[in-house]
Amino acid sequence: MVKHSEPDQTLIKMPSLRAVKVFVAAAKYQNFTRAAEALCVTQAAVSRQIRELETYLGAELFARVGRAVELTVAGSIFFDAVQLSFVNISQAAERIRSNSKSKHVVTLCCSPAFAALWLGPRLPAFFDDNPDIDINLVTTQNFLAMEPGVRPDIYITKLGRIQTGYSCHPLNHDVIYPVCTPQYLAEHPQLRTLEGLRDASLLNLSPYGRSQVSEHVDWNVWLAFHDVDLKSRASSAPHFFNANDYNLLVQFALTGRGVALGWHHLVQPLVSQGLLVRPVEQQLVLKDTFHFLAFNDDKEHDSSCRRLREWLLDEFEPLLEDLRHSLQPSQAPAR
Repeated sequence: MVKHSEPDQTLIKMPSLRAVKVFVAAAKYQNFTRAAEALCVTQAAVSRQIRELETYLGAELFARVGRAVELTVAGSIFFDAVQLSFVNISQAAERIRSNSKSKHVVTLCCSPAFAALWLGPRLPAFFDDNPDIDINLVTTQNFLAMEPGVRPDIYITKLGRIQTGYSCHPLNHDVIYPVCTPQYLAEHPQLRTLEGLRDASLLNLSPYGRSQVSEHVDWNVWLAFHDVDLKSRASSAPHFFNANDYNLLVQFALTGRGVALGWHHLVQPLVSQGLLVRPVEQQLVLKDTFHFLAFNDDKEHDSSCRRLREWLLDEFEPLLEDLRHSLQPSQAPAR
């Protein structure tokens, strides 16, 4: 005899999960059109699901403000609850997927400049030695504003304390010097003096982009450190190009567009290959500013995360030795 279960009132009273998913997207983007694009559905479908959910709850979830939407008080209460639930579901699903795969996924977060100039050329060797590990790379210029639910296993950052639950390993400090191509230097021999540099085509990292490498160094600061005033730059000097993308500045330097400031840990391979050269010997050494490797303490027992951490630290070791030898007593003290 078949035994019938009593109706589960909790499940019966739950709203449609499809509608709730649409609601979360609309709340996140504050725009029904963008929510529709993110979910690969039509805007009409988003509007219909929101209306059905509001009817079911008996409350308006959004207030229309022009083309955008804002959460009402009821909408904010509902979003706080369902967002946390969705994050938990997503993380549980990812754990199950990861365990069912032959490969282990490690999430690494760093700046776009570090990813392109330091990490990218080295990753093939890591994959060759670790075929059972996949890397989920997240690049950002704002390490303090991650997407909800994103908690990387490893950060490479200038923040000594990224957030609770991470242990930090100091890596390199900043050593900064001018770089250009050998051909550009041959065509502009005046670059071998600081005054000649001041009056050259300068590629400058604007304040917004300095979070990628160093928060407070640009051409004005670098030249002032060596007692040269950028304001005395000749009126006939060529262009002074500002950009917030360090990768772009390095590419401009590589194509002979001018002189960029090179952060040693990022441009050293290009200098070693002869693609870039240092027109002057002077450099700025910031002994008190470090880049850090931050490791998620919860992953201490995860062998894949530990292997990536140790590989990163090992890859930095030659750079640290290089920096130790480059610090000559005759150099001016760091500021």
